Amino acid sequence: MGGRLLFLCHRIPFPPDKGDKIRAWHMLEHLAQSWEVDLGCLVDDRADFDHVPALKRSCATVEARWTGSRAGAAIRAVRQLRPGRPLSLGWFHEPGLRAWTEDQLARGRHDAVFVYSSSMAPYLMGAGRPGLRRILDMVDVDSEKWRAYADAGRAPMRQVWAREARTLLAFERAAAADFDCSLFVSEAEAAHFAALAPECAGRVDHVDNGVALGRFDPARRTDRPFSGRAPTIVFTGTMDYRPNIEAVSWFAREVMPMLSEAEFHIVGANPTAAVRALAQQRGVHVTGTVPDVRPYLAHAAVVVAPLRIARGIQNKVLEAMAMARPVVASPEAFEGVRARAGRDILVAEGALETARRIREVLDGEHPDLGAAGRAAVMAGHDWRATLQRLDHVLESAEARDRMPA
Repeated sequence: MGGRLLFLCHRIPFPPDKGDKIRAWHMLEHLAQSWEVDLGCLVDDRADFDHVPALKRSCATVEARWTGSRAGAAIRAVRQLRPGRPLSLGWFHEPGLRAWTEDQLARGRHDAVFVYSSSMAPYLMGAGRPGLRRILDMVDVDSEKWRAYADAGRAPMRQVWAREARTLLAFERAAAADFDCSLFVSEAEAAHFAALAPECAGRVDHVDNGVALGRFDPARRTDRPFSGRAPTIVFTGTMDYRPNIEAVSWFAREVMPMLSEAEFHIVGANPTAAVRALAQQRGVHVTGTVPDVRPYLAHAAVVVAPLRIARGIQNKVLEAMAMARPVVASPEAFEGVRARAGRDILVAEGALETARRIREVLDGEHPDLGAAGRAAVMAGHDWRATLQRLDHVLESAEARDRMPA
């Protein structure tokens, strides 16, 4: 296996400091060991252009294109809107990257294409040719996230989100039918999409998310980042992402009043005004951007993931388990994690059960939970093992290309 590979990504895949970048980076780094990679990606934070040199150490070429401000991307999305077309696709339409991609394909030198995120699928749809393997990593069934937003929303946004869910699912099905194989972040997510798109079931596979076990290692010594002696409950994540905002708001409002002896630390970049306002509540702390989340995990009494809207596998859960910390997660956040509830992680639904499970940990009732959690991710979510399945997917696509017509 090997050759030249075109890799397209909706966000620059470095540094691997949040969910979509983590998976994209580990896949890119892995593929670059066997393939000569040409990377095309979008940049939504100008500071990220500083990381292009790091990517050039792994890639033959790097084409990073600025998407413009959030407001500009939103305007572009509206201008691209057509009947039956998802609004989110226009957000990632960048003419310069499209022209670069077309030029790369016209040279006819690539043996395979790897497209990360369904948002980038339009760049390669209809571009198949004999001998070119095209793999699409949808990661999650993104249309289901919009459906969940619609179910929980109010007019008029409820109608907007319902339209996005409907049109995006139709697009996801069309993309899966066009590419040789579409990947998802877990076996459960792949099976869910296959049920929604039975005509594409034979073109669907999965590559589980992993965790960098050497980086998230509880044996590494770190200084305690918390002041005071109160037991600490930690949530990590990008704090301008709606599911994270809703999770910490619910937890602070509904669960923390039952845990008055503890303190809740919300650790993550870009906290919205709603998240910052939670710090006015007794025992709640909002850190904003931190240079490294590992000290916060290492010194947490409990790590929580009380998400109510979640797709695929949550990196925040894997990282906390890798750090051998007790984790209490909602059923939605636990989905896809290769672990046993009650032994490796505690799963709780609703405020009362969540508070009860956290109190059990604080009272010392689960002394082996952290060690069991790390053992589970070592067995089921080591990137070195999970990415072997990516090699298998590419090899299978190559074998299909070689089959006589």
